[in-house]
Amino acid sequence: MPPVPAAPQLDVDEILSDPEIRIVVCCGAGGVGKTTTAAALALRAAERHGRRTVVLTIDPARRLAQSLGLTELDNTPRQVKGIDAEVAGGELHAMMLDMKRTFDDVVLAHTDPEKAAEIFANPFYQAMSSTFAGTQEYMAMEKLGQLHSRGEWDLIVVDTPPSRSALDFLDAPARLSRFLDGKMLRLLMAPARGGRSMFSLVTASFGVFSRVVQKVLGAQLLTDLSGFVAALDSMFGGFRRRAEQTYQILQARETAFLLVATPEPDAVREAEYFAGRLREERMPLAGLVFNRVHRAAVQHPDEAASLAAADRLAALGGHEGTVETLRAHAALLRLAAREQRVAASFTEAFTQVPTVAVTAQPADVHDVDGLRTIGAAISC
Repeated sequence: MPPVPAAPQLDVDEILSDPEIRIVVCCGAGGVGKTTTAAALALRAAERHGRRTVVLTIDPARRLAQSLGLTELDNTPRQVKGIDAEVAGGELHAMMLDMKRTFDDVVLAHTDPEKAAEIFANPFYQAMSSTFAGTQEYMAMEKLGQLHSRGEWDLIVVDTPPSRSALDFLDAPARLSRFLDGKMLRLLMAPARGGRSMFSLVTASFGVFSRVVQKVLGAQLLTDLSGFVAALDSMFGGFRRRAEQTYQILQARETAFLLVATPEPDAVREAEYFAGRLREERMPLAGLVFNRVHRAAVQHPDEAASLAAADRLAALGGHEGTVETLRAHAALLRLAAREQRVAASFTEAFTQVPTVAVTAQPADVHDVDGLRTIGAAISC
């Protein structure tokens, strides 16, 4: 079997400097440095390429705020001060998705104040806007759509949750449509649209249904749910339309998806899974960043020779520090070889996807200088 050709080299600066690319979406498993990568890319776009950039994190971790020197992040973009963008003319802003605040803003924007107050007071809305499964991903789509439509950003960098949740981010429009078109929802909307007397006016079969639902959910919860559906009924079409528009933007030339993975089996499997989905959905996968890669400064002596030399020196009572250095060198070569084999699983499956390797840093990134180092490593 002929050898698999090496993956093409990912040119991140080409992506960041391209005026036609307005959205970069960073995806990957948890714990692979995705948030740091997103912040580093956004900083580089502002400092080196003069772009007015905002980085949006959907991960509630505080790492992004801390590394950018901000005390906190919220649903409003905050400008990052002290970056070196005077020559290039760029700006950097950062924000973190507030799911409930985004939902509230959508309601306020698309209903009158009286209807909005009714929705906000509904217990089902209060629960859904804060904890309901899938709401975060849909609201992420809403927020991305809002940022894009405002037209004030040259580049939006999105830091998504761990990859299976990021797939929920992509699936939000279809899942919302299934929810809105579901038979159960239409039945629940019937009494809400017709008033409480509707329960006594509909067919006997619906009467049986309503009694069963009341028994399972409770009469008050059913009333809250019906009221919630009735209050939002006029907004449902807008929800779906905006989500589908954002989905189309994610498929367009102006978007670039970047996968982030460490050379570990679980992280690479997640990257493969996500790359496959992006290909199926015809979304523009720009490349993969292999993060925290280990490399030896020198390749000679190789692992076997290093271990043999260490054993000989130890037997002769040689310098302990030299023995340990040789063994550490052998261990590093062994680790680097294992990581190369793991990474090959992705590059062999997706031979046309460009990749770049970022060497493991001696310490965690916790400030702007650290982000610059990561940005330079990704772009070399």
